Amino acid sequence: TFQALSYERLQGALSDLFGLTLSQGGLMNLLRRAQGCFAEGQVSAVSSLRRAEVIASDETGVRIEGSNASHWVFHSSQAVVHHASPTRAASVIREMMDGHHPAVWLSDRYTAQQGHGAAHQTCLAHLARDVAYAMEVSADSVPWRLQLWLNAVFALSERITSLAASTLSAKRRTLERQLADILAAASSCDLSRALQAKISRARDQLLTFLDHPGLVEATNNACERALRPAVVQRKVTNGYRAMWAAQGEAAIRTVVDTARQATGATVFGTILPTVRA
Repeated sequence: TFQALSYERLQGALSDLFGLTLSQGGLMNLLRRAQGCFAEGQVSAVSSLRRAEVIASDETGVRIEGSNASHWVFHSSQAVVHHASPTRAASVIREMMDGHHPAVWLSDRYTAQQGHGAAHQTCLAHLARDVAYAMEVSADSVPWRLQLWLNAVFALSERITSLAASTLSAKRRTLERQLADILAAASSCDLSRALQAKISRARDQLLTFLDHPGLVEATNNACERALRPAVVQRKVTNGYRAMWAAQGEAAIRTVVDTARQATGATVFGTILPTVRA
């Protein structure tokens, strides 16, 4: 799972390194039995997630049983939960949360990830990438002004816990006033106008993190880091032959990533005692 080995490469590695001759079917059966050891840890992580007041989510595409599917990740201070699903619809989040409604939900602007928390923080890193692209292809001043505005927001997020509430309120009013001026600016560039419209729709979700100093991030980078190994695995193996394999790997990643976040445990240091239990 964590070395992104296909059955064929794993079969060859075991043969070359240890002289073990195992069929791919045998390897599959070994993996399926081992994955069952992680079910209890996964249930515990999901239970912790459903009590969290701040939750972030993200998803990426994956092939399962020859069809397009999704690998989801849900992140809180208590747990990191991976989930394989045939869909990227909002029903996945509703099923995962089982009625829990956190204080803040953090995600990108994808519609299915909206409306799951009392408040929402839009990932500013996603907007920063859109602004950077606009700056590369357009000479209009709007993207440049948005870039400066985002730089000021990111700088504020880095020292948010050291500032008094009154200072944060004052800086927020300044940022909101500056953003209003940028969004109202006239532009002849179609890309700039589209960017203004996109940010206007998310306007009330851009500075939510200021209401929760130290508890809510301005970006969804934690989820993206948690998804990156799965993306590498997808490129190497081209997906999963069966849904149980995708779900089992999600359980393994859930247990390992949750333990790593809580105690800094290594991958091997988590897997070995889990399969021996």
